[in-house]
Amino acid sequence: MKHVIALDVGGTGMKAALVGADGTLLHEARRATGRERGPDAVVESILAFAAELRAHGEQHFGESAVAAGVAVPGIIDAENGIAVYSSNLGWRDVPMRTLLGERLGGVPVALGHDVRTGGLAEGRIGAGKGADRFLFVPLGTGIAGAIGITGTIEAGAHGYAGEIGHIVVRPDGPDCGCGQRGCLEALASASAVSRAWAAASGDPEADAADCAKAVESGDPAAVRVWQDAVDALAAGLVTALTLLDPRALIIGGGLAEAGETLFIPLRAAVKERVTFQKLPDIVPAALGDTAGCLGAGLLAWDLLSTEVSA
Repeated sequence: MKHVIALDVGGTGMKAALVGADGTLLHEARRATGRERGPDAVVESILAFAAELRAHGEQHFGESAVAAGVAVPGIIDAENGIAVYSSNLGWRDVPMRTLLGERLGGVPVALGHDVRTGGLAEGRIGAGKGADRFLFVPLGTGIAGAIGITGTIEAGAHGYAGEIGHIVVRPDGPDCGCGQRGCLEALASASAVSRAWAAASGDPEADAADCAKAVESGDPAAVRVWQDAVDALAAGLVTALTLLDPRALIIGGGLAEAGETLFIPLRAAVKERVTFQKLPDIVPAALGDTAGCLGAGLLAWDLLSTEVSA
């Protein structure tokens, strides 16, 4: 059975699959990334994991994978297949496409940015299916974005398109890791909500999920923390939709797991802020934490179709 290898590399874990031509997940597996062992060890773990998947395909489906796709965090050079930099994983200028290709017997390899790759899957087979223009925004440790245009993801001239987390929404706000103040990420990410709720509740272990539960139970302090984050998020999203005019805003990541506790006030806050702009559908992501892996599979199949057409 013809299939490709799909790998989604995160800061703490790796998700992988063998994906059929129709998008079916034929086999799934997970491993710890092991970043505490250093960047070289992480790269070796990725290569070894890919080799295991190749062997599984040969054993169970009668042939080797015909291509591979890998999604990684940080800055990437997709054209040359280089993982340029990741603060989470500590690597610089890793020739990922070449290394994987060699380990996998010379098959073609596609390299993608983790959020843009997840956005590709959400756009084609998830919450954005049928939308010609969408913005995918996962709210996790940080906030990033993927700009979907007719089945593809816009990377920008230098690969930095969609970095909505670093739109400044409150110039007098808290410092952001990027060097600016008041970035969306510093105010409305799951990490930001966790920090704010830990301070407001007096419990250093409290996180964003705890805040959401407290909001649902009517805790006024939690409602204030939550609404502050929602207001900041709405301001950032209205800036994005003013520039991009998407048909759908797809919200994913940890905060989106709060469901309508997030979406009801968020839709209201965005609606309140728009003037001449067209209000897009604001919907939860559909694929959860499998989006990056599914997107990596799509990248691999796209690579093969490009080679055939060329």
